[in-house]
Amino acid sequence: MNNKVYVAKLGKTVGLQGHLRLFIDSDFPNQFKKDRVFFTNKKITLKVLEYNVNKELIKFEDYEDIDSAKKLTNMELFSTIEDTKESCILEENEHFWFDLMDCEVYEDDLLLGKVSDIHRFPLNDYLQVETSKELVDKELPKSFLIPHIFDNFILKVDIESKKIFVKDAYDILENS
Repeated sequence: MNNKVYVAKLGKTVGLQGHLRLFIDSDFPNQFKKDRVFFTNKKITLKVLEYNVNKELIKFEDYEDIDSAKKLTNMELFSTIEDTKESCILEENEHFWFDLMDCEVYEDDLLLGKVSDIHRFPLNDYLQVETSKELVDKELPKSFLIPHIFDNFILKVDIESKKIFVKDAYDILENS
């Protein structure tokens, strides 16, 4: 499994001192703190000097003027799974997306399939499930989406055994 977690994209420089606009694609903006290390899609290691939450600006060590910071424009920022788990505190019934990937999805004792992707829509996140071979053989769709809503559809997530227990998802599968 890939150890990198996409967390943000760097925008244009702002001002003359190396600040860059930060477009966060994470539920944990507090991870962008001083001395935290990130990696870019160009394999550059960046250490945070400062982050302004209100202005959504970030500045990195060794990129402290406009000319050097411009080189980082449009780069993607990544963290490692270990750093993400260490710096991001989860609430009850919250899980990292990378932990949900490849989990088997069960309704009662029936294996519906495996999580293959996660989609973020305005109201809710959705788990994309690759339907199990047995159910595809019964001419059910090859994949379907389950709203990631606890109690309504998601009953329990067991990250240790890579299993998600759901309800009413078989109806979604049949009607997909």
